[in-house]
Amino acid sequence: MAEQTTPQRTGEPADGSVIIAGAKPDAAVVRDALGVGIAVGLSGFAFGVTSAGSGLSLLQTCALSLLVFTGASQFALVGALAAGGNPYTAAAGAFFLGVRNSFYGLRLSQLLALPRAVRPFAAHWVIDETTAVTLPQPTRRAARIGFTVTGLTLYVLWNLTTLVGALGAEALGDTDAWGLDAASPAVFLALLAPMLKTTTERVTAGIAVVLVLGLLPVLPAGMPVLVSALAAPVVLFMRGRDKGPRDMNDKNGATAARTSTPEDGR
Repeated sequence: MAEQTTPQRTGEPADGSVIIAGAKPDAAVVRDALGVGIAVGLSGFAFGVTSAGSGLSLLQTCALSLLVFTGASQFALVGALAAGGNPYTAAAGAFFLGVRNSFYGLRLSQLLALPRAVRPFAAHWVIDETTAVTLPQPTRRAARIGFTVTGLTLYVLWNLTTLVGALGAEALGDTDAWGLDAASPAVFLALLAPMLKTTTERVTAGIAVVLVLGLLPVLPAGMPVLVSALAAPVVLFMRGRDKGPRDMNDKNGATAARTSTPEDGR
């Protein structure tokens, strides 16, 4: 007698497991998260070298990576100190630059929905890279995996390479000649670029770049990045002005069509 089989529905796996629409395999999420964590984590070496070159001690350099753990703010701080800036001004610029992570946290808290006991520890990993990996994930499970793997990998490697960089700063000689302070921003730009898919996003990014470059010689370190955030409301305002009259005409046309009475024979 021929073996009877149960028909398999389209889209249903042979093992009977359930596929969620838009779901992403855990292995793929881990792979992407590891790629970002390793690539950016290795640039902690650049921070260690730059920090030591600016005059900070080994303990101060490692403490910044362990306790602050936001690369752009760390580079802004040591860059301002290396340029001879006031320590308090340098710290203020780094602080304001780090404020952006608070806005990331508002979105990630809703997306991840972590237990209350875990949130204070997870907040320490709310940075550019973990946000960039987490937000595109299609499910909460994938988002949690992406956030955790990216945060853990990046935190461990960043601190290890910071230590190595600070210890090896003397062997490199003039650290400014190597241009290592550009490593972390370059990696983040490479991560951000594929996410700019619409014209609005590209225009916003372009205006932000112009603002940063124009204000760099004028404002203290870290402040041009904060001011560049004004690009977003400016673009949204201009879009609203362009759509306003068009939407009003569409609404008036629709209202006229509903209220008008067709003539007989038409």
